[in-house]
Amino acid sequence: MADENPMIDDRDPSEVVTAAVDHVLKLASTWTAWDGQPFAVDDRVYTPHKAIRRVTDHLIDHLAEIEARLAGSEPLPDHWHASASTTAADLAAFTEADLDEARSRLTRLAQIWAVRLGSLTPHDLDHSPGRGWTIRQIAFHVEGSTYYADSVGDLPR
Repeated sequence: MADENPMIDDRDPSEVVTAAVDHVLKLASTWTAWDGQPFAVDDRVYTPHKAIRRVTDHLIDHLAEIEARLAGSEPLPDHWHASASTTAADLAAFTEADLDEARSRLTRLAQIWAVRLGSLTPHDLDHSPGRGWTIRQIAFHVEGSTYYADSVGDLPR
């Protein structure tokens, strides 16, 4: 994920985030067929669990940033290991139970994002407090976390 300004368009930012989560979960619905071999993409490796972890962490990180900035606080610094690390848990089989947990986790996060973004005016979205991207830009940036799920892809059943 680059540090350059995210490209935005006329889509509702809450719909951008919820559509991204829907895309991730659609792919994840095929991951119970994963054969246990990580996917090498660019200079990293990805697995179903790692993709879910990275999408979730990305949503949490930027939601916390938005909430801190709206409250007039400085966001916590980013100390995620991100996709540079692959944990033992990332290498575990991806089961139906894991898929159910991912659905519960990500749909709730998408709802929180949608409620928060929906409560903001266009001015709030485009003239957000604090340093960094506008809230609209942040929403479009988190759409890019679909990269992690796309790295695993739509697995044949």
